[in-house]
Amino acid sequence: MTHHFPFSAIIGQDRLKLALLLCSVDPRIGGVLISGPRGSAKSTLARGLADLLNDEQHFVNLPLGASEEQLTGSLDLQQVLDDNRVAFQPGLLSKADGGVLYVDEVNLLPDHLVDLLLDAAASGVNHVERDGISHQHSARFTLIGTMNPDEGELRPQLLDRFGLSVCLDNQYDSATRTKIVQQRLAFDDAPEQFLQQQHNAQQALIERIRQAKQQLSSIVIPEPVQQEIARLCTEAQVEGLRADLTFYRTARACAAWQGDTEVTQQHIEVVSSLVLLHRQQSDQPLTPKEAAQTPPQKPESPGDPSTTPPTSSKHDSTKPTGTGAEANESGEQTDGDWGQLPAQQVAVGYRRKLDPVAVKKKS
Repeated sequence: MTHHFPFSAIIGQDRLKLALLLCSVDPRIGGVLISGPRGSAKSTLARGLADLLNDEQHFVNLPLGASEEQLTGSLDLQQVLDDNRVAFQPGLLSKADGGVLYVDEVNLLPDHLVDLLLDAAASGVNHVERDGISHQHSARFTLIGTMNPDEGELRPQLLDRFGLSVCLDNQYDSATRTKIVQQRLAFDDAPEQFLQQQHNAQQALIERIRQAKQQLSSIVIPEPVQQEIARLCTEAQVEGLRADLTFYRTARACAAWQGDTEVTQQHIEVVSSLVLLHRQQSDQPLTPKEAAQTPPQKPESPGDPSTTPPTSSKHDSTKPTGTGAEANESGEQTDGDWGQLPAQQVAVGYRRKLDPVAVKKKS
């Protein structure tokens, strides 16, 4: 029997623990993307969540080498041979319905599987048209993915399907490192005994999730809090309204998890970076601490001298503009840079919005 390292025994990574627990309280949040270097307990925490799910929820692992048929389902050949009847054999999406679909190294997932995941995640339904089969079934799941950013980026379409995102750090002080190693050795040497020691703590988490789920629908989100959520999403320059909806659900789940009756500013501060970290329009992603404490910078005004690039006075009065030819210092005409546009001022912390490049006219 395979034993998972118990969720309650993992030391550190409190923000990731919270993100996973909030998705357990409200699966409609959409799941968690876990980004971090090797050895930062990404997979250990994700798999540890499996033991906190109820009997109706399944924790399904999607391997990188899975085929399209394994993911979506296919023709049940055994049924065809035995009964001479076409039947559908469920795939991983069917097994994950109502539970968790876990993808380790999700940024390395083949594109054709990513496309299928996107379709199912967007509609909540898996459609199968293959091998003489026309079948569809519910496919609502919490998507949890881990990735090492050094091994490649994630497609933007799939990135936005993760409700929350956490960037991990594997830097610990010596005392914490020692305790982590001691815990792991104790589990490896006597897993059943270790699990028994953590039984009460695990059951406490399961009960707290159950109570938070029951309280979730009664949580109130006051109007000032709704306005604050809209302001944060606007300042982060998120695309669309998915971030707003996820923000509402996550803040409400946080209030339920803490046993409160309404969402407050404190809940907003706790979950802000979880929701916005992977959605904000910036050149460099912020760390969870930076995202929670530092609002996005506003663009400087066009007349701000600190952002106005220096200009050269040489040939300024005679230098042609808006054409495909320029004069060099000897007075000769050169081809120049066709279609070149003046530099656009871009504030720090925002993603550059490139203007369409002018097309060179054929002579």
